[in-house]
Amino acid sequence: MSTNAANTAEDCFTTSAPQSNNIRWFVCILLFAATTINYMDRSVFALIEPLLHNLPFMGWDPKIDTAHQVVFNNHYKYIIMCFQIAYGVGFLTAGRIIDKLGTKIGYAVAIAVWALSSMSHAFVFSVLGFCIARVMLGLGESGNFPAAIKATTEWFPSEERALATGLFNSGSNVSFFVAPPLVVFVTSRWGWQAAFITTGSMGLLWLITWLFFPYNRLRRGSTQTQANLAADFADYASSGETSVPYSVLLRRPGLYAFSIAKGLTDPIWWFYLFYLPKFLHETYGLDLQHAKWEIVTVYMVSSVGSIFGGGLSGWIMKQGHSVNTGRKLALLLCAVLVVPIVFVPHLGGLFPTNAWPATFVIAIAAAAHQGWSANLFSTPTDMFPSTTVSTVVGIGGAVGAAGGATFTWIVGTYFSLHPLLIFELAASAYLISLAAFQLLVPTLGITRREEQQAA
Repeated sequence: MSTNAANTAEDCFTTSAPQSNNIRWFVCILLFAATTINYMDRSVFALIEPLLHNLPFMGWDPKIDTAHQVVFNNHYKYIIMCFQIAYGVGFLTAGRIIDKLGTKIGYAVAIAVWALSSMSHAFVFSVLGFCIARVMLGLGESGNFPAAIKATTEWFPSEERALATGLFNSGSNVSFFVAPPLVVFVTSRWGWQAAFITTGSMGLLWLITWLFFPYNRLRRGSTQTQANLAADFADYASSGETSVPYSVLLRRPGLYAFSIAKGLTDPIWWFYLFYLPKFLHETYGLDLQHAKWEIVTVYMVSSVGSIFGGGLSGWIMKQGHSVNTGRKLALLLCAVLVVPIVFVPHLGGLFPTNAWPATFVIAIAAAAHQGWSANLFSTPTDMFPSTTVSTVVGIGGAVGAAGGATFTWIVGTYFSLHPLLIFELAASAYLISLAAFQLLVPTLGITRREEQQAA
């Protein structure tokens, strides 16, 4: 197979394996920081949930028990769904825009939008105002992962991509080391509005650093897998462009495999993100101040899972196995580790005054999700050239957001009265996703024999 695919100046890759260049780890640090800020911005609303009880327009009735706060729960649910729907819609365009603008400019636009949108929450005082702010936040934040995954494709070889993804994706967990105490600190002194101003300002500081970093000038060459994929798709690109038409992408089973897996498993992470503080409050009577260590523990363990889960596939490859074996074995292990979460509702009954047994089980499941996510996010780089990776990640992200919005409706409707149903769905989603992925894409990447022949 020829490896001499046409390239634009923005997407200029060599056809050799990437040269040794430790600057790639600085790029990973920037991606980590952006992801941390991204999740801090989106999690603030969940962290201040108890404070929302004091806002008259949210509809909390102190005369009714927590399981039957229909008005408040509906308002809270609809505000969250506004973010998720906008996040999904944004994915459909953000990935394509980033592929056309390039990683540096596309990422800069995305974080500028979401940072300003986060700060705008502090200036609204109605349910509709929150909904509008969440919509804009979702549109901006939808650019984070398409841009970040594209960056790992451009800077890291195949066996390091899941590790790099796990490292920067651990920012979604590290944000919860920082966000809870930060939110408690600023809200206790200046009110709930200060939380949004603080996290939004962090995004603007990141933007300044990103704009000064010479991303395109220092970027590395492509791996053999990426060179082969670029050649494979070269005939489909529009004249004078490297973008592959949607009509071609929609005929590739890899797009559906990735999207189905995102649609079934992303909602589980949304559940942890938006409902963990609520679960601890309703089940164990813990408010944000008293639940902070349980929340921090979940995301601390998740960080470990993100890094080790991402590194696992690369370690398997370095033992002489293929990309296919490395990715799928890592995905299988993560899927199995999620299953025990089905016992969490029973632990609430067995230990009604002790949240730690349930916390530890949720922590393991959340860590497994993050390891799963690191490897799943790397699969588009094994199936598509870098010039279209953001588009594929965007489409999969849109399906994941749609699944998240659907699952949020299910959780908001049934969680308080039927928690076992929710945890059963969470426990089974990953194994079902992996089975579907295997049916659609029996083999990922190129084999060792193909690598040797190409060399």
